[in-house]
Amino acid sequence: MGGVAGMQGTKTIRDMVLSLAVVGAVVACIYVFIPHDDSTNPVKPVNYKVELATAKRAAAYPILAPEGLPAGWKPTSVRYKGAENDHWHLGFHAPDGKYVAIEQSTEKAPVFVDRVSQGAKETSGRERIGDKTWQRFEGSTYDALVRTDKGATTVVTGSGSWERLTEMARSLR
Repeated sequence: MGGVAGMQGTKTIRDMVLSLAVVGAVVACIYVFIPHDDSTNPVKPVNYKVELATAKRAAAYPILAPEGLPAGWKPTSVRYKGAENDHWHLGFHAPDGKYVAIEQSTEKAPVFVDRVSQGAKETSGRERIGDKTWQRFEGSTYDALVRTDKGATTVVTGSGSWERLTEMARSLR
């Protein structure tokens, strides 16, 4: 009797291994023959128009947002925190894959700039963009363009190049 049970146990294991081999072959065929694009960008753009309108009504200073950015810029994050020094944030995935954000607040400039630029330090560099002068900050994580006007500090910051930061600052209205 023990011999029959032992043969059934071996048969069960063999059937399980064969089933796994069949499933593995099906998965391999699906992977090989179904087209897939590994370069597809998983970044999902957000619509920031409602938050922008709300912030413009509530903030104690002129809220800025980009207008006329070329194709390839994707808004990825947006928030307005009126209770936290009227903090406006709008983050973008730039065409080159880097991150660029607009940050505005009535918080004390040194504290605010340090926080949103992740510790970038002021340099002697200045950048004239349109009719405004921006101060350059450089950091190990983010660089930033900073200006204070009408009771608020505006920071364009991120991992993007100076060219991308400047492009964003130029588009602000």
